[in-house]
Formats: sequence, C-alpha cells, structure tokens
Amino acid sequence: MSACRDDDPRIRSIQSKIRVVPNFPKPGIMFQDITTLLLDPKAFKDTIDLFVDRYKGKNISVVAGIEARGFIFGPPIALAIGAKFVPLRKRKKLPGKVYREEYDLEYGSDCIEMHVGAVDPGERALVVDDLIATGGTLRAAMNLLERAEAEVVECACVIEIPDLKGRDRLNGKPLYVLVESQ
Repeated sequence: MSACRDDDPRIRSIQSKIRVVPNFPKPGIMFQDITTLLLDPKAFKDTIDLFVDRYKGKNISVVAGIEARGFIFGPPIALAIGAKFVPLRKRKKLPGKVYREEYDLEYGSDCIEMHVGAVDPGERALVVDDLIATGGTLRAAMNLLERAEAEVVECACVIEIPDLKGRDRLNGKPLYVLVESQ
C-alpha cells in the first residue's frame, strides 16, 4: 500500500522536501536524499505522524530500524506506539551474539545483524527504513526477525523506487510507503 496516492497535502509536502542527487554514490544511481526532509521540522513531524497514525493500535511490540536511516524514523514511531526499538546494524557493530543476514543492494552487497534475544518469539514487528529499492535490505531484515520467530506485520518506508520492483522480494508481506521516487 502507498500513501502517495492519497490526497493528504502532507504527502505532497514530504515529497517536495526530498532531494534527488544524480550519480551518487555511483554513476546511474539517482540518490533519494532525506536529509533535506529532516531540515524541515514540519515535514519531518508529518512523516512520523503518518506512520504513527497507521500503526497505533495494531499491537506492534517491536519496531526494527535498519541502519542508518531507519534509526532516524524508527525510534519516534516506536515511542509513539508504545513499542521497543530494535536496531538492525551493519556487520560487527553489535557486541555479543547476533543473527547475521547477507543481502544484495542495487549497487553491491552488504550484511545486517540483530542481537540474539532482542526479539521474543511471537512478537509483532514493524520494519522501518527510509527507502525501498531492490528490496534486499528489507528482505534481510525480515529474515532476521523471522529467525527470532517474530511475526513481521509490515514494512514501512518513506520512499519507494517502483521501477526496481523491490516489493516483489517481500514475498507478499505488506509494504507501506509514503512517496514514490522522483
């Protein structure tokens, strides 16, 4: 599901605050820069509020944010809906025992990790990131949570690049997106 088709004026405002940077970090990539969104307190608050409106009352006990920009959006959503925040970090950034998941990006490969014991079996989880491109990062996050026997309720992103068909890699799991790439 996508909010970008809604007639909510906050959606248009959010989209207008996202800067597109051509050829970054590699030639041919149209980087969707959310730092310009964060510079506008109203647009940033509207972004959080739209997610909170969707997830409040859904019995979500875990908000899992993907490093690094999922750490920006995930914690305020978690606090507002009364859930814990679980950081999904890049390789070797977490001490102790971790679950690890390798995945492909649109311009390379990477790995994310989650502490063993951060999520209890049966917990209802929301995965949050700034953007879905090929879907590899979200799929890896879902795999980590499912390995811990959590139920992934939905994935939530500010931006979707629909041409890369990332939602196809989510195996039918719902995806909520505020705006499509420009």
